[in-house]
Formats: sequence, structure tokens, C-alpha cells
Amino acid sequence: MSDPDESVSGPVVVGFDGTASGEDALTLARACARVLGSTLVVATVHPGPPPVSLARVDAEWVAARHRQAEEILDAARRLVADVRPVEFRVVASSSAAHGLHDTAEQLRASVIVVGSSSTAAENRLFAGSTADRLLAGSRAPVGVAPAGMRARDPGTLRRIGVAYIDTTDGHAALDLAVRLAARVGATLTLYSVLADEAEVVMPVIGRDAEHGFAAMAHQSFQRALDMALAGVPAEVPATGRILTGDVVGVLSELDEVDVLFCGSRGYGPGRRVLLGGVSSKLVRRARSPIIVVPRARSTASRRAEEPSGSRRTLRPS
Repeated sequence: MSDPDESVSGPVVVGFDGTASGEDALTLARACARVLGSTLVVATVHPGPPPVSLARVDAEWVAARHRQAEEILDAARRLVADVRPVEFRVVASSSAAHGLHDTAEQLRASVIVVGSSSTAAENRLFAGSTADRLLAGSRAPVGVAPAGMRARDPGTLRRIGVAYIDTTDGHAALDLAVRLAARVGATLTLYSVLADEAEVVMPVIGRDAEHGFAAMAHQSFQRALDMALAGVPAEVPATGRILTGDVVGVLSELDEVDVLFCGSRGYGPGRRVLLGGVSSKLVRRARSPIIVVPRARSTASRRAEEPSGSRRTLRPS
């Protein structure tokens, strides 16, 4: 597995706004920090100064927002009084998503955690505007806590699931899930979802052909799962399951895992979360916490992003 420590050594950044959704996010973030052995960074974002206004008005306005953000963080301090190490940050930005993104980039966060929309049903995800924007381009994995997460005790995330398909983004999700499972001795379950056979079959196709196609698809999924499981270290207890039905409907109803990892999509910029059809719907319907994992960078992409001073160059003597 490439870059073994790059994705799991940074702090866990969580957005906290003093609402029930913020408490849900804090619950998931605490569990993630415990698993990773990382610092928990609780960030409250307040609006920055308006682009055009009097400087004195700006200063007073920003100071008032800053005080309000500090009061919100005081509530977070009480909720995580037993967590170490933990940091608290007040961030001024044009939006909550922008502020969290910049904080995560600055700290090289291992994961960013946010809560669901206030309109989410209890024990269901529903990504709000902040989560939507983060999921549109974060370099770090993005975790979304379902409504009601604050009432659960996820412990150390002992049961890890992966929505697996044999694609680049599926491999990225599995890679990170394996590393986390290995850290805490968690069990790992890979889920692949096969569509039900069509209830109505065109005469030209025939029911036998439909059965044959379904059997071939099942065999293909099973081979992919077997290959993926063969690459999991022996110390990680891992199994694979093929489920049938609508992929989003089936995965969203899973409640036998503490967290479900999924890839973003099969194309798009390397190391950026970019929601595809399945993941975008999962973060609105799932019972379990979801962590959406960006695609891995290619070696060429990593070199291109390195500061020029960090590369070794040959100099004439």
C-alpha cells in the first residue's frame, strides 16, 4: 500500500457549530481520533469581514462574531473535557466549508468530520451545504455523522465496512479502511451490491439469458472480492458479502458496522473527493457514519505537488 502514513497521521478536524448536528460530528470525530491516535482539532468558523465597509465597523463586527464563536467552543470544551490531545480553533472565513477546508489543508488533516443537515431524520445522514461543499473537493477523507450520532457510543470503531467495487476509488477506500482496521484490531467487511434480476424480461432476451447474465455478474463480483481479500493483511479479520438490490438502498440500510468507507468516484482530480452517483446518495440516506475517501494520487501527481525546494537537484561542483 502506498504512502502508508500520509492519510492517517494528521489530526482529525471537526466542524462544531453548537447545534445537535455539531454534537453528532464531535462524537464521530472523537472516535476517529481515538482510532488514529491523533490530535482532535475542534474548529468553529465565523464569517469574515464584509468585502466593502468601514474599517471600524469591520473590527467591531468581526470581534462580535469572534466572541460568539468562542462561546460556541466553550460548549465543545465541556463535551470533550476527557479527550487528549485536543485543540480548539476559531476560524474566520467566507463559509464554514471554506474555513474547515483551509484548516484541514494547513494541518494536513487525516479526516474532516461534519454533521448532517438539521433536516435529517434521526439516525440518518443528510449532507447539508457545508458537507456538500467539502465533498466537492477535499484532499482529506470527509466523514459525515448521521443525525442522532451523539446518543451512540461508537467506541473505537471495531466494525469497519467498505462499499467495494473493483475501481480506483474502491481501492482507495479499501486501502484506508485496512490501515485503520489494522491499527485497532477491527473486523473488516467488504460489501458489493448486485442488482436484482429484472422482473420484466424482453422476449428477445429470455429468462434463461437473464439468469445467465446474473450468474456471470455474481461470479465477477465474487472474483473481485476474493482478490481484494487476498490483499488484506492476515492480522485483519476480513470477509466479503455480495448483497442484492438497489445499491444505495441496500448500503444505506446497513447498521451492522460502526463506520462505512466508500470511494468518491472513478474519475476526477487525484486526491480530491468528488462525489459520484452512489456516494452522493449514501451521504443523504445512510444509517451508519460514512467516510468518503478521495482517489489516491499518482506518483507523478505527488511529485508535481512537492515544493521545489524539497526535491533533490544536482548542482555543479
